[in-house]
Amino acid sequence: MQLGIAPQMRQSLEMLQVPLLELRTLIQKEIEQNPTLEERDDEHEPLESEESSDASPEDLEFKEQYEALLKMDDEWRDTFQMKGAAQHPSRDDEARRRFYFESIVQPETLEEHLLSQLSLTDLPEEDRPLVHLLIGSLNDEGYLNVTLGELSETTGLPIERLEAALRVLQDMDPIGIGARDLRECLRLQLDRLGGSDRTAVAVVRDHLEALGANRHLDIARALNRPVEEIYRAARLVATLEPRPSRAFSTDKTMAVTPDVFIQKTGDSYAVQMNNERLPHIRISKFYRLMMENPDTPRETRDYIRDKIRSSTFMIRSIDQRQQTILRIAQEILAAQRDFFDHGLTHLRPLVMTDIAKRVGVHETTVSRAIANKYMQTPRGMFEMKYFFTPGYRSAGGPSVSNKTVMDLLSRLVNDEDAAHPLSDQALAARLLAQGLDVARRTIAKYREELKIPPSHARRMTR
Repeated sequence: MQLGIAPQMRQSLEMLQVPLLELRTLIQKEIEQNPTLEERDDEHEPLESEESSDASPEDLEFKEQYEALLKMDDEWRDTFQMKGAAQHPSRDDEARRRFYFESIVQPETLEEHLLSQLSLTDLPEEDRPLVHLLIGSLNDEGYLNVTLGELSETTGLPIERLEAALRVLQDMDPIGIGARDLRECLRLQLDRLGGSDRTAVAVVRDHLEALGANRHLDIARALNRPVEEIYRAARLVATLEPRPSRAFSTDKTMAVTPDVFIQKTGDSYAVQMNNERLPHIRISKFYRLMMENPDTPRETRDYIRDKIRSSTFMIRSIDQRQQTILRIAQEILAAQRDFFDHGLTHLRPLVMTDIAKRVGVHETTVSRAIANKYMQTPRGMFEMKYFFTPGYRSAGGPSVSNKTVMDLLSRLVNDEDAAHPLSDQALAARLLAQGLDVARRTIAKYREELKIPPSHARRMTR
Protein backbone atom coordinates (compact mmCIF):
# COMPACT_ATOMS: atom_id res chain seq x y z
CA MET A 1 0.00 0.00 0.00
CA GLN A 2 1.13 3.52 -0.74
CA LEU A 3 0.04 6.75 0.86
CA GLY A 4 -1.35 9.22 -1.65
CA ILE A 5 -1.43 12.96 -1.17
CA ALA A 6 -3.65 15.55 -2.80
CA PRO A 7 -2.03 18.25 -4.96
CA GLN A 8 -3.39 20.92 -2.61
CA MET A 9 -1.71 19.35 0.42
CA ARG A 10 1.49 19.06 -1.58
CA GLN A 11 1.15 22.78 -2.24
CA SER A 12 0.70 23.43 1.48
CA LEU A 13 3.87 21.50 2.31
CA GLU A 14 5.80 23.39 -0.34
CA MET A 15 4.64 26.73 1.07
CA LEU A 16 5.83 25.80 4.54
CA GLN A 17 9.27 24.83 3.33
CA VAL A 18 10.12 27.57 0.80
CA PRO A 19 11.73 30.87 1.90
CA LEU A 20 9.89 34.17 1.69
CA LEU A 21 10.86 35.27 -1.83
CA GLU A 22 9.96 31.89 -3.30
CA LEU A 23 6.64 31.98 -1.48
CA ARG A 24 5.87 35.33 -3.07
CA THR A 25 6.63 33.82 -6.49
CA LEU A 26 4.27 30.90 -5.78
CA ILE A 27 1.48 33.29 -4.78
CA GLN A 28 1.97 35.43 -7.87
CA LYS A 29 1.89 32.32 -10.04
CA GLU A 30 -1.38 31.19 -8.45
CA ILE A 31 -2.89 34.65 -8.98
CA GLU A 32 -2.03 34.38 -12.68
CA GLN A 33 -3.56 30.90 -12.99
CA ASN A 34 -6.62 31.31 -10.78
CA PRO A 35 -8.98 34.11 -11.90
CA THR A 36 -10.91 34.10 -8.61
CA LEU A 37 -7.80 35.10 -6.65
CA GLU A 38 -6.66 38.70 -6.66
CA GLU A 39 -4.23 40.92 -4.83
CA ARG A 40 -5.86 43.31 -2.46
CA ASP A 41 -4.68 46.92 -2.75
CA ASP A 42 -6.48 48.33 0.29
CA GLU A 43 -5.92 46.21 3.39
CA HIS A 44 -8.85 47.93 5.15
CA GLU A 45 -11.36 47.37 2.35
CA PRO A 46 -14.07 45.05 3.72
CA LEU A 47 -15.40 42.02 1.93
CA GLU A 48 -19.17 42.17 1.84
CA SER A 49 -21.54 39.24 1.95
CA GLU A 50 -24.62 39.57 -0.24
CA GLU A 51 -27.81 37.55 0.11
CA SER A 52 -29.35 35.50 -2.68
CA SER A 53 -32.89 34.20 -2.32
CA ASP A 54 -33.10 31.63 -5.12
CA ALA A 55 -30.10 29.45 -4.46
CA SER A 56 -29.82 25.68 -4.82
CA PRO A 57 -28.81 23.46 -1.84
CA GLU A 58 -25.36 23.07 -3.37
CA ASP A 59 -25.02 26.82 -3.66
CA LEU A 60 -26.20 27.27 -0.07
CA GLU A 61 -23.53 24.87 1.10
CA PHE A 62 -20.95 26.75 -0.88
CA LYS A 63 -22.31 30.02 0.50
CA GLU A 64 -21.65 28.79 4.06
CA GLN A 65 -18.08 27.93 3.12
CA TYR A 66 -17.66 31.34 1.54
CA GLU A 67 -19.05 33.11 4.61
CA ALA A 68 -16.39 31.32 6.66
CA LEU A 69 -13.80 32.58 4.20
CA LEU A 70 -15.01 36.17 4.65
CA LYS A 71 -14.54 35.82 8.39
CA MET A 72 -11.08 34.33 7.88
CA ASP A 73 -10.18 37.21 5.57
CA ASP A 74 -10.59 39.63 8.48
CA GLU A 75 -8.31 37.43 10.56
CA TRP A 76 -5.87 37.24 7.65
CA ARG A 77 -5.80 41.06 7.46
CA ASP A 78 -5.06 41.25 11.19
CA THR A 79 -2.22 38.80 10.72
CA PHE A 80 -0.68 40.94 8.00
CA GLN A 81 -1.01 44.03 10.17
CA MET A 82 0.86 42.04 12.84
CA LYS A 83 -1.59 43.07 15.57
CA GLY A 84 -3.63 39.91 16.07
CA ALA A 85 -2.89 36.97 18.28
CA ALA A 86 -1.80 33.61 16.85
CA GLN A 87 -4.66 31.55 15.48
CA HIS A 88 -4.95 27.90 16.42
CA PRO A 89 -6.58 25.34 14.15
CA SER A 90 -9.10 22.88 15.46
CA ARG A 91 -7.95 19.53 16.84
CA ASP A 92 -9.25 17.67 13.81
CA ASP A 93 -7.52 20.05 11.39
CA GLU A 94 -4.27 19.87 13.32
CA ALA A 95 -4.41 16.05 13.53
CA ARG A 96 -5.07 15.83 9.80
CA ARG A 97 -2.23 18.18 8.94
CA ARG A 98 0.15 16.42 11.34
CA PHE A 99 -0.67 13.09 9.72
CA TYR A 100 0.28 14.43 6.32
CA PHE A 101 3.45 16.10 7.61
CA GLU A 102 4.59 12.87 9.24
CA SER A 103 3.73 10.65 6.29
CA ILE A 104 4.59 12.57 3.13
CA VAL A 105 7.72 11.56 1.25
CA GLN A 106 9.25 14.20 -1.00
CA PRO A 107 12.43 13.19 -2.83
CA GLU A 108 13.53 16.74 -3.56
CA THR A 109 15.77 17.03 -0.50
CA LEU A 110 18.42 14.81 1.02
CA GLU A 111 16.52 14.63 4.32
CA GLU A 112 13.34 13.32 2.72
CA HIS A 113 15.29 10.95 0.46
CA LEU A 114 16.79 9.39 3.59
CA LEU A 115 13.47 9.31 5.45
CA SER A 116 11.88 7.45 2.56
CA GLN A 117 14.53 4.74 2.89
CA LEU A 118 14.09 4.62 6.65
CA SER A 119 10.41 3.79 6.17
CA LEU A 120 11.47 0.65 4.27
CA THR A 121 13.82 -0.70 6.95
CA ASP A 122 12.89 -3.20 9.64
CA LEU A 123 14.31 -0.95 12.36
CA PRO A 124 12.16 -1.09 15.53
CA GLU A 125 9.78 1.82 15.86
CA GLU A 126 11.37 3.02 19.08
CA ASP A 127 14.79 3.38 17.36
CA ARG A 128 13.60 5.34 14.33
CA PRO A 129 13.67 8.73 16.11
CA LEU A 130 17.40 8.15 16.63
CA VAL A 131 17.95 7.95 12.88
CA HIS A 132 15.76 11.07 12.52
CA LEU A 133 18.07 12.78 15.00
CA LEU A 134 21.18 11.77 13.04
CA ILE A 135 19.67 12.91 9.74
CA GLY A 136 18.90 16.27 11.30
CA SER A 137 22.55 16.53 12.41
CA LEU A 138 24.02 16.15 8.90
CA ASN A 139 25.81 19.16 7.49
CA ASP A 140 25.45 20.50 3.94
CA GLU A 141 28.00 17.98 2.62
CA GLY A 142 26.24 14.96 4.13
CA TYR A 143 28.67 14.43 7.03
CA LEU A 144 27.54 13.90 10.62
CA ASN A 145 27.92 17.31 12.19
CA VAL A 146 28.30 16.18 15.81
CA THR A 147 29.98 13.32 17.63
CA LEU A 148 27.94 10.49 19.09
CA GLY A 149 29.32 11.43 22.48
CA GLU A 150 27.81 14.91 22.14
CA LEU A 151 24.46 13.51 21.11
CA SER A 152 24.54 11.01 23.96
CA GLU A 153 25.27 13.76 26.48
CA THR A 154 22.60 16.06 25.04
CA THR A 155 19.82 13.48 24.70
CA GLY A 156 20.72 11.08 27.52
CA LEU A 157 20.59 8.14 25.10
CA PRO A 158 23.09 5.27 25.38
CA ILE A 159 25.88 5.64 22.87
CA GLU A 160 25.40 2.00 21.82
CA ARG A 161 21.90 2.80 20.49
CA LEU A 162 23.24 5.83 18.64
CA GLU A 163 25.98 3.70 17.06
CA ALA A 164 23.37 1.18 15.87
CA ALA A 165 21.28 4.01 14.39
CA LEU A 166 24.36 5.40 12.65
CA ARG A 167 25.05 2.04 11.03
CA VAL A 168 21.51 2.08 9.63
CA LEU A 169 22.03 5.59 8.26
CA GLN A 170 25.40 4.74 6.71
CA ASP A 171 23.83 1.78 4.88
CA MET A 172 21.55 4.18 3.01
CA ASP A 173 21.93 5.95 -0.31
CA PRO A 174 23.88 8.07 -1.22
CA ILE A 175 26.93 6.02 -0.35
CA GLY A 176 29.06 7.67 2.30
CA ILE A 177 26.20 9.50 3.96
CA GLY A 178 26.56 9.96 7.71
CA ALA A 179 30.36 9.69 7.67
CA ARG A 180 32.16 11.61 10.40
CA ASP A 181 35.15 12.59 8.27
CA LEU A 182 36.52 12.18 4.75
CA ARG A 183 38.41 9.00 5.64
CA GLU A 184 35.25 7.28 6.85
CA CYS A 185 33.29 8.55 3.84
CA LEU A 186 35.75 7.02 1.39
CA ARG A 187 35.99 3.82 3.40
CA LEU A 188 32.22 3.39 3.33
CA GLN A 189 32.28 3.69 -0.44
CA LEU A 190 35.10 1.16 -0.78
CA ASP A 191 33.22 -1.22 1.51
CA ARG A 192 30.11 -0.88 -0.69
CA LEU A 193 32.31 -1.81 -3.67
CA GLY A 194 33.20 -5.02 -1.86
CA GLY A 195 36.45 -3.87 -0.25
CA SER A 196 38.36 -6.16 -2.63
CA ASP A 197 41.05 -3.56 -3.37
CA ARG A 198 42.99 -3.95 -0.14
CA THR A 199 45.64 -1.47 -1.23
CA ALA A 200 43.05 1.28 -1.74
CA VAL A 201 41.52 0.45 1.65
CA ALA A 202 44.93 0.66 3.32
CA VAL A 203 45.76 3.96 1.61
CA VAL A 204 42.48 5.54 2.73
CA ARG A 205 42.76 4.15 6.26
CA ASP A 206 46.40 5.02 7.00
CA HIS A 207 47.84 7.32 4.33
CA LEU A 208 45.12 9.68 3.18
CA GLU A 209 47.13 12.83 3.96
CA ALA A 210 50.11 11.48 2.01
CA LEU A 211 47.82 10.63 -0.89
CA GLY A 212 46.50 14.19 -0.88
CA ALA A 213 50.11 15.43 -1.10
CA ASN A 214 50.84 13.00 -3.99
CA ARG A 215 53.55 11.22 -1.98
CA HIS A 216 53.01 7.91 -3.77
CA LEU A 217 56.57 6.68 -3.22
CA ASP A 218 56.31 7.20 0.54
CA ILE A 219 53.04 5.26 0.58
CA ALA A 220 54.56 2.43 -1.48
CA ARG A 221 57.47 2.11 0.96
CA ALA A 222 55.18 2.22 4.01
CA LEU A 223 52.86 -0.47 2.60
CA ASN A 224 55.63 -2.45 0.93
CA ARG A 225 53.73 -2.37 -2.35
CA PRO A 226 54.86 -1.59 -5.93
CA VAL A 227 54.41 2.09 -6.74
CA GLU A 228 52.28 1.13 -9.77
CA GLU A 229 49.82 -0.50 -7.37
CA ILE A 230 49.66 2.74 -5.36
CA TYR A 231 48.96 4.71 -8.52
CA ARG A 232 46.14 2.32 -9.40
CA ALA A 233 44.69 2.65 -5.90
CA ALA A 234 44.93 6.45 -6.17
CA ARG A 235 42.97 6.38 -9.42
CA LEU A 236 40.26 4.32 -7.74
CA VAL A 237 40.06 6.68 -4.77
CA ALA A 238 39.81 9.61 -7.18
CA THR A 239 36.55 8.16 -8.54
CA LEU A 240 34.91 8.23 -5.09
CA GLU A 241 32.59 11.03 -3.97
CA PRO A 242 33.98 13.20 -1.14
CA ARG A 243 30.67 15.04 -0.80
CA PRO A 244 27.80 12.52 -0.44
CA SER A 245 25.07 15.17 -0.64
CA ARG A 246 26.24 16.62 -3.95
CA ALA A 247 23.33 15.17 -5.95
CA PHE A 248 20.86 16.90 -3.62
CA SER A 249 22.56 20.26 -3.36
CA THR A 250 21.40 23.36 -5.21
CA ASP A 251 24.03 25.84 -6.28
CA LYS A 252 21.53 28.64 -6.84
CA THR A 253 22.55 32.07 -5.62
CA MET A 254 19.60 33.41 -3.69
CA ALA A 255 18.94 36.71 -1.98
CA VAL A 256 18.49 36.33 1.75
CA THR A 257 15.32 37.94 3.03
CA PRO A 258 14.31 37.38 6.66
CA ASP A 259 10.99 35.68 7.33
CA VAL A 260 11.07 36.84 10.94
CA PHE A 261 12.10 39.99 12.77
CA ILE A 262 13.09 40.01 16.43
CA GLN A 263 13.01 43.55 17.76
CA LYS A 264 14.13 44.78 21.15
CA THR A 265 12.34 47.51 23.07
CA GLY A 266 13.84 48.25 26.44
CA ASP A 267 14.36 44.90 28.17
CA SER A 268 11.78 42.99 26.15
CA TYR A 269 11.78 41.39 22.72
CA ALA A 270 8.99 41.06 20.17
CA VAL A 271 8.71 38.59 17.27
CA GLN A 272 7.09 39.75 14.05
CA MET A 273 6.64 38.09 10.68
CA ASN A 274 7.96 39.81 7.57
CA ASN A 275 4.64 40.20 5.76
CA GLU A 276 5.58 43.24 3.68
CA ARG A 277 6.94 41.08 0.85
CA LEU A 278 3.78 38.96 0.60
CA PRO A 279 0.80 40.11 -1.43
CA HIS A 280 -2.43 40.38 0.56
CA ILE A 281 -4.76 38.18 -1.44
CA ARG A 282 -8.52 37.64 -1.40
CA ILE A 283 -11.33 36.04 -3.36
CA SER A 284 -12.54 38.28 -6.16
CA LYS A 285 -15.95 39.85 -5.45
CA PHE A 286 -16.67 39.82 -9.18
CA TYR A 287 -16.74 36.01 -9.26
CA ARG A 288 -18.82 35.89 -6.08
CA LEU A 289 -21.46 37.98 -7.88
CA MET A 290 -21.29 35.65 -10.86
CA MET A 291 -21.96 32.73 -8.54
CA GLU A 292 -25.06 34.46 -7.17
CA ASN A 293 -26.36 35.48 -10.57
CA PRO A 294 -29.10 32.96 -11.61
CA ASP A 295 -28.32 33.65 -15.28
CA THR A 296 -24.80 32.28 -14.94
CA PRO A 297 -24.58 28.88 -16.70
CA ARG A 298 -24.25 25.86 -14.42
CA GLU A 299 -20.88 24.79 -15.89
CA THR A 300 -19.51 28.28 -15.30
CA ARG A 301 -20.68 28.23 -11.70
CA ASP A 302 -19.10 24.83 -11.18
CA TYR A 303 -15.81 26.13 -12.57
CA ILE A 304 -15.90 29.22 -10.33
CA ARG A 305 -16.79 27.11 -7.29
CA ASP A 306 -13.80 24.84 -7.89
CA LYS A 307 -11.44 27.77 -8.30
CA ILE A 308 -12.70 29.54 -5.20
CA ARG A 309 -12.20 26.40 -3.15
CA SER A 310 -8.64 26.21 -4.46
CA SER A 311 -8.11 29.86 -3.51
CA THR A 312 -9.52 29.24 -0.05
CA PHE A 313 -7.10 26.39 0.55
CA MET A 314 -4.16 28.54 -0.54
CA ILE A 315 -5.13 31.39 1.79
CA ARG A 316 -5.46 28.94 4.69
CA SER A 317 -2.09 27.35 3.82
CA ILE A 318 -0.32 30.70 3.79
CA ASP A 319 -1.92 31.65 7.09
CA GLN A 320 -0.95 28.29 8.61
CA ARG A 321 2.64 28.73 7.37
CA GLN A 322 2.98 32.18 8.89
CA GLN A 323 1.51 31.13 12.22
CA THR A 324 3.69 28.00 12.44
CA ILE A 325 6.90 29.93 11.74
CA LEU A 326 5.84 32.67 14.16
CA ARG A 327 5.21 30.23 17.00
CA ILE A 328 8.52 28.44 16.37
CA ALA A 329 10.37 31.79 16.35
CA GLN A 330 8.71 32.76 19.63
CA GLU A 331 9.87 29.51 21.23
CA ILE A 332 13.40 30.02 19.88
CA LEU A 333 13.44 33.48 21.44
CA ALA A 334 12.25 32.07 24.78
CA ALA A 335 14.87 29.29 24.73
CA GLN A 336 17.76 31.49 23.56
CA ARG A 337 16.99 34.68 25.49
CA ASP A 338 20.48 34.69 27.02
CA PHE A 339 22.02 34.64 23.54
CA PHE A 340 20.07 37.71 22.47
CA ASP A 341 21.03 39.46 25.71
CA HIS A 342 24.71 38.51 25.96
CA GLY A 343 25.91 36.99 22.68
CA LEU A 344 27.39 33.74 21.38
CA THR A 345 28.95 32.59 24.64
CA HIS A 346 25.41 32.20 26.02
CA LEU A 347 23.95 30.18 23.13
CA ARG A 348 22.22 27.18 24.69
CA PRO A 349 21.89 23.64 23.29
CA LEU A 350 18.54 23.18 21.59
CA VAL A 351 17.03 20.30 19.59
CA MET A 352 14.01 20.35 17.31
CA THR A 353 12.16 17.87 19.49
CA ASP A 354 12.01 20.42 22.31
CA ILE A 355 10.51 23.12 20.10
CA ALA A 356 8.10 20.65 18.47
CA LYS A 357 6.68 19.71 21.88
CA ARG A 358 6.23 23.33 22.90
CA VAL A 359 4.55 24.34 19.64
CA GLY A 360 2.47 21.17 19.47
CA VAL A 361 3.61 19.91 16.07
CA HIS A 362 5.72 17.03 14.79
CA GLU A 363 9.50 17.36 14.66
CA THR A 364 9.46 17.09 10.86
CA THR A 365 7.13 20.09 10.75
CA VAL A 366 9.72 22.13 12.64
CA SER A 367 12.41 20.88 10.27
CA ARG A 368 10.41 22.01 7.24
CA ALA A 369 9.36 25.30 8.82
CA ILE A 370 12.94 26.44 9.59
CA ALA A 371 14.45 25.21 6.30
CA ASN A 372 16.08 28.12 4.43
CA LYS A 373 14.42 30.66 6.76
CA TYR A 374 16.28 33.59 8.31
CA MET A 375 15.72 35.78 11.36
CA GLN A 376 16.76 39.43 11.55
CA THR A 377 17.74 40.05 15.17
CA PRO A 378 19.49 42.77 17.19
CA ARG A 379 22.57 40.51 16.98
CA GLY A 380 22.44 40.22 13.19
CA MET A 381 20.92 37.95 10.57
CA PHE A 382 20.80 34.24 11.43
CA GLU A 383 19.48 31.15 9.70
CA MET A 384 16.78 29.70 11.96
CA LYS A 385 18.52 26.34 12.16
CA TYR A 386 21.55 28.15 13.62
CA PHE A 387 19.83 28.10 17.01
CA PHE A 388 19.50 24.28 17.04
CA THR A 389 22.75 22.80 18.32
CA PRO A 390 23.88 20.01 20.65
CA GLY A 391 26.09 20.99 23.53
CA TYR A 392 28.06 20.28 26.66
CA ARG A 393 27.33 20.64 30.35
CA SER A 394 29.90 22.90 31.93
CA ALA A 395 31.37 22.37 35.38
CA GLY A 396 29.23 25.23 36.66
CA GLY A 397 26.04 23.43 35.68
CA PRO A 398 24.48 25.20 32.66
CA SER A 399 24.83 23.67 29.22
CA VAL A 400 26.59 25.44 26.37
CA SER A 401 26.19 24.80 22.65
CA ASN A 402 28.88 23.42 20.38
CA LYS A 403 28.92 26.79 18.57
CA THR A 404 29.96 28.38 21.87
CA VAL A 405 32.74 25.80 22.19
CA MET A 406 33.89 26.54 18.64
CA ASP A 407 33.90 30.27 19.38
CA LEU A 408 36.04 29.70 22.47
CA LEU A 409 38.35 27.45 20.45
CA SER A 410 38.77 30.15 17.79
CA ARG A 411 39.61 32.73 20.44
CA LEU A 412 42.23 30.49 22.03
CA VAL A 413 43.95 30.01 18.68
CA ASN A 414 43.84 33.73 17.91
CA ASP A 415 45.45 34.54 21.27
CA GLU A 416 48.10 31.79 21.25
CA ASP A 417 51.84 32.38 21.02
CA ALA A 418 52.74 32.25 17.31
CA ALA A 419 56.06 30.62 18.10
CA HIS A 420 54.42 27.93 20.25
CA PRO A 421 50.93 27.20 18.87
CA LEU A 422 48.63 25.09 21.00
CA SER A 423 48.17 21.43 20.14
CA ASP A 424 44.71 19.85 20.18
CA GLN A 425 45.49 18.33 23.56
CA ALA A 426 46.57 21.72 24.90
CA LEU A 427 43.40 23.34 23.53
CA ALA A 428 41.31 20.64 25.25
CA ALA A 429 43.18 21.39 28.52
CA ARG A 430 42.46 25.13 28.17
CA LEU A 431 38.76 24.44 27.64
CA LEU A 432 38.74 22.05 30.62
CA ALA A 433 40.16 24.86 32.74
CA GLN A 434 37.09 26.88 31.72
CA GLY A 435 34.82 24.06 32.85
CA LEU A 436 34.26 22.37 29.47
CA ASP A 437 35.35 18.76 29.13
CA VAL A 438 35.81 18.34 25.36
CA ALA A 439 37.65 15.35 23.90
CA ARG A 440 40.79 15.90 21.84
CA ARG A 441 39.21 14.28 18.78
CA THR A 442 36.29 16.66 19.06
CA ILE A 443 38.73 19.57 19.23
CA ALA A 444 40.34 18.32 16.01
CA LYS A 445 36.94 18.05 14.35
CA TYR A 446 35.91 21.57 15.35
CA ARG A 447 39.30 22.91 14.28
CA GLU A 448 38.83 21.42 10.82
CA GLU A 449 35.36 22.91 10.54
CA LEU A 450 36.80 26.30 11.45
CA LYS A 451 39.51 25.87 8.78
CA ILE A 452 42.22 26.11 11.45
CA PRO A 453 45.39 24.17 10.50
CA PRO A 454 47.04 21.82 13.02
CA SER A 455 49.60 23.29 15.39
CA HIS A 456 52.68 22.42 13.31
CA ALA A 457 51.14 24.04 10.23
CA ARG A 458 50.21 27.16 12.20
CA ARG A 459 53.80 27.47 13.35
CA MET A 460 55.03 27.20 9.78
CA THR A 461 52.62 29.79 8.40
CA ARG A 462 53.35 32.51 10.96
